[in-house]
Amino acid sequence: MLRVAVLISGGGSNLRALLEASADAGYPAHVVAVGADREASGLAHAEEFGIPSFVVPWRGAGEREAWGAELDAQLAAWQPDLVVLSGLMRLLPPASVRRWSGRLLNTHPAFLPEFPGAHGVRDALQSGVRETGASIILVDDGVDTGPVIVQERVPILPGDDEHALSERIKLVERRLLIDVVRRISTGELDLTAVR
Repeated sequence: MLRVAVLISGGGSNLRALLEASADAGYPAHVVAVGADREASGLAHAEEFGIPSFVVPWRGAGEREAWGAELDAQLAAWQPDLVVLSGLMRLLPPASVRRWSGRLLNTHPAFLPEFPGAHGVRDALQSGVRETGASIILVDDGVDTGPVIVQERVPILPGDDEHALSERIKLVERRLLIDVVRRISTGELDLTAVR
């Protein structure tokens, strides 16, 4: 069974979907720990499902390396096979990216490389495009620049605001994340082959 750790900053809707999937005895992965960079409301999902959680508070850009080292130590205690950044609104320091290289995923609410960064949904709406998307990527040292594992288009509908579009994208993100983790768990998806 694949051991998964999930890192969040907010409400953890993708985390909840993964916890619900892993509660099914037939799902080949299990969330072993949930971490956050603040007292995020999504930690309540971990508590509800009986999953251990931890917080490593963000201490500012000048402390990024020390924050990353503490985060790595917390993660390592749970021996995850895979680490999923699901709404973690911090860039991991390069040492952390190297430590978890090849088993560090990120969900992003856009069809990368379109609209990287913290405001992908807002940026898509402001650009006037007719569609955006959801992506699951391997993390590298850039901002949403890692190799794409899977992605799917999501239409922008007339009258969409940021909330409505974000909620539709989350539905796709959840489905993609659950499937990617399942495929990694069963060996159908080899992350070493993702370029």
